[in-house]
Parts: sequence; C-alpha cells; structure tokens
Amino acid sequence: MKVSILKTELIILFILIISTTLSAVEPEFLQVSPKSGDGIMSILRRYHLIDSECDVKEFYRLNKLNKKSKLYTDRSYKLPIFKYEYNGKSIRSTIGINNWDKAIRIRDYNKLLFSQGIKPTKFTQGKKVLWVPYREIYCDEIVKIQPIKSSPTGKRIYPIFGKKYEKTPRKSKKLDGHVYYIVSGHGGPDPGAIGKYGKYNLCEDEYAYDVSLRLCRKLVEHGAVAYMITRDENDGIREGKILPCDKDETAWRNQNIFSRQKPRLLQRSSMVNQLYERHRLSGAKKQMMIAIHIDSRSVGQRTDVFFYYHSSSPKGKKTAYKLQNKMKEKYAIYRKSKEYTGTVSARDLHMLRETKPVSVYIELGNIKNPSDQKRFILESNRELLSKWLFEGLNNFVP
Repeated sequence: MKVSILKTELIILFILIISTTLSAVEPEFLQVSPKSGDGIMSILRRYHLIDSECDVKEFYRLNKLNKKSKLYTDRSYKLPIFKYEYNGKSIRSTIGINNWDKAIRIRDYNKLLFSQGIKPTKFTQGKKVLWVPYREIYCDEIVKIQPIKSSPTGKRIYPIFGKKYEKTPRKSKKLDGHVYYIVSGHGGPDPGAIGKYGKYNLCEDEYAYDVSLRLCRKLVEHGAVAYMITRDENDGIREGKILPCDKDETAWRNQNIFSRQKPRLLQRSSMVNQLYERHRLSGAKKQMMIAIHIDSRSVGQRTDVFFYYHSSSPKGKKTAYKLQNKMKEKYAIYRKSKEYTGTVSARDLHMLRETKPVSVYIELGNIKNPSDQKRFILESNRELLSKWLFEGLNNFVP
C-alpha cells in the first residue's frame, strides 16, 4: 500500500516537473520582413519599440546587427516581441505574471497595434495571439506609448499639437533621417521668467512652448523625427495673445518636472542623450538639440532674438550663425525701418555643455519689455518666429 502511494506521488511529481518545464518554454519572437526603404529606426518605430532602450538593444542582439547594419526586404528579422497563445482568461495568467499595471500596458499595446493595422487580429479572436514586448518580461522598463495615428485618408495625426493642428500631412522628405530634440524652457512647477501685460501675467514657459510646438510641427511636416522633451498634453498649439499660466507640463515619457534647477536640467539632458544614442546606433547622421527660452531683463531694455552655442562645438556655432543670418534676412524684408541687432555668443550653459547632439540655445526676447512682448504675444508673430527658425535650421527654400 505504501509502495503504491509512493509510486502515485512520484508520478504526480513527474507530471508537475514536466508541466513546469513545458510552461517555462520561452515563446517565439515575432518575425517580420522590412518594407522598402525601412531602416532599423523606422521598423522599431512602427512597432512602438523605439522608446525602450531595452527593446532596441535586444533587436540588435537577436539579429546580430550593429549600428552600421542595413535591413534587406528579402530577409526576415526577429522583433523583441514575444508571441503568446492567449488562454482566453486573462493576460496575467497567460504569461504568468501578477502585475495588473503591466497587464494593462500589454493589453493597450495590442489594441494600439491592431487599430493601426500592424497586428492582423485582436488577441481575443482567431488564433488568439498576444504580443508582449521584450521589455515587459525582462526589463520592467515602462514606456508610455504616444501613438502617431492615421486617419482613413492617410493623414498623420499627432495629438500633442492640439485638435486643430494634430493632422500633420507630410509636405516633403527633405528632413528624412534628421532627428531634433526640442527643449522648451522651464515648465511644471517653474514658469520661468514672468512679465506683465496689463492685468495679465506672461509666463515664459507658455510662450516658449507654443513657439516650440509650431517649430516641431514644421520639422515633422518635412520628414524629421522631432521630440518635444517638455510636454503639455492638453495645451497644443494655441491662438490669441494671452496663454494662461499652468503647472501641468511634464517631461518626455510623462515624467514629473523637478522644481529645482539642477535636477531638472539633468533630467532633460539625460533624456536627450538616451534618445541620441538610440538614434546614433540606428545610423542617424544629423541630430540636433534646440532649447527655446524667453529672457528677463529690465523693462526698458529691448532685445532681438539672440543665440548661444557652446565654445567646444564648431557645428553649434555654425548653426547659431545660420539662425542669426536668417533673422537678419527676414528683418530686412518685414522690418525695413528696424535693423536686426540679435547676437550670437558662446555660453557654458548646462543644456549646451551636457547634451550630445549639436546644440543651440535660443532667447526670443525680453519678456518684460513691451516692444519685445509683441514678438510672442501676437499669434501671427509666434508663427513667424517658428517659420524663420525652421528655415534657418534647414536652409529651407519653399
């Protein structure tokens, strides 16, 4: 009797061992063939893997690629996305996790890719295939996905620009392969410099952000990849003179902005540098950081738009002078009675010194001076500023 019980227990133990071993078998990676013209960065962006350093590194490892590698349409490549057979009960029981937030992210990831036509079926239908990014299993790297949507007519939609301007059709491929990091000054708990316009406060971060958004949209229209490092998800590009001051801005990936200056600057330079390295590994040749601020001086001191670069960066200096020359050119056309006096100079500022891309720092004027205020409180002038900066950055010919 005891022998029989012992045999039964051994059989049960053996079954449990086999069952555990089988459940521990790693699922397959999703394999895809690139589209014509695809590079590493574009295929990772399509599958919303580009914002995870963990996923990017795993893509290189899986396919034995390096930063100089090219993709070929007659080959298939493994993506850092596991394919699980959904058990029909829950995502957590399907992949063996207890983390509710992780399961929600995985669910939303699958819904997003299905809505964009990238994933052929819902994970709850058909063969019930659940896609799980590598980061969710091995890295716990939380990535807030902010998708670029497509309308039925093929127009690209970027919600960050606001409802009126979110549709951003491509106008040219002039900037394909170019990457820009736009750092609008201050934000969150720090409004930056404050000026007075009648009974209203003018907060530096609001006006610098609006010009930054407009510039970002122009870059995207012509094929660039452009990151808004400072973000306000509910403002978008705004109209009118008075842009209300608020404190709800965040940094890239929905991070809270630090109130103290040093941690805030380190946060931003680190974000730029991490993204820079990711794009560098994928072969991006032209990357640039643009910081946009509004200065604060005495009420009676008027300044034109002026520029800083770091003394160790010849390319930064060249870019600053390109921007200055564009301003001179536009002043000659639009302001014939007013000579442009904006300067270019070297400054040892954190965002110039500590960021890896070519960098330039722009001051739009003196927020306390009534004449300078017209340059950014008038919506038409904010639009012109962004247009002239865009043309100066890219030597653009309409």
